[in-house]
Amino acid sequence: MKAVILAGGFGTRLSEETMNQPKPMIRIGERPIIWHIMKIFEFHGINEFIVCCGYKGYVLKEYFANYYLHNSDFTIDLKSNTTEILSKQAEDWRITLVDTGINTFTGGRLKRIQHLIEGTFMMTYGDGVSDVNLKDLVQFHKQHGRQATVTAVQPPGRFGSIEFEEDRISDFAEKTKKNAGWINGGFFVLEPSVFGRIAGDKIAWEAEPLQSLVRDEELVAYRHSGFWKPMDTMRDKASLEEAWETDNAAWKRW
Repeated sequence: MKAVILAGGFGTRLSEETMNQPKPMIRIGERPIIWHIMKIFEFHGINEFIVCCGYKGYVLKEYFANYYLHNSDFTIDLKSNTTEILSKQAEDWRITLVDTGINTFTGGRLKRIQHLIEGTFMMTYGDGVSDVNLKDLVQFHKQHGRQATVTAVQPPGRFGSIEFEEDRISDFAEKTKKNAGWINGGFFVLEPSVFGRIAGDKIAWEAEPLQSLVRDEELVAYRHSGFWKPMDTMRDKASLEEAWETDNAAWKRW
């Protein structure tokens, strides 16, 4: 099964980091977040990827084109223009990088790689990590027999909550998932038929395609109550980095 990763957005809320690189290339520890995402898939037996590039996509292409050298020790003989690899370190991944346009919306990016898809596939965004069990997710999708399955998550509330009895506070809670709504956590399982719901480049996957799946009762939710975190802001990045550096990265299952 192939995993499609949407990696073409501008990442404007992380402009300090995205001036010179696409958002999926922002590093958590010594590796870009897209590497962490791929490792999650690899842990669950998926090692074939299609990366939908857009903004500064050449940075992604350069990173993976030279991945072997980035992660190995080697000797360069300048006179003979030869390279000798001393230690070989590389994942067993097959990666297709596709330029899906600078201003293409999420649905349009997906539509542009339709010709590379045969059968059921997975899709996620290039900026979020989770400890979701992808094997269970795929099994859930197959059991329900619908065109699409989305991983639903409950993020912690941004603020604590206060409950009242008239003017008296009856409960004061810090940030929690209590009473939080379920939201789209990415990590989709999709059938090729969903491509017919995407009209073109200017279609957001989260708009009409998903709405039409809901209307036709073709979208089901796999509820994941474990760890999930997107990297939307510098604060999110700092939180993920701290977790990684202190060996508390809940998404690290490998």
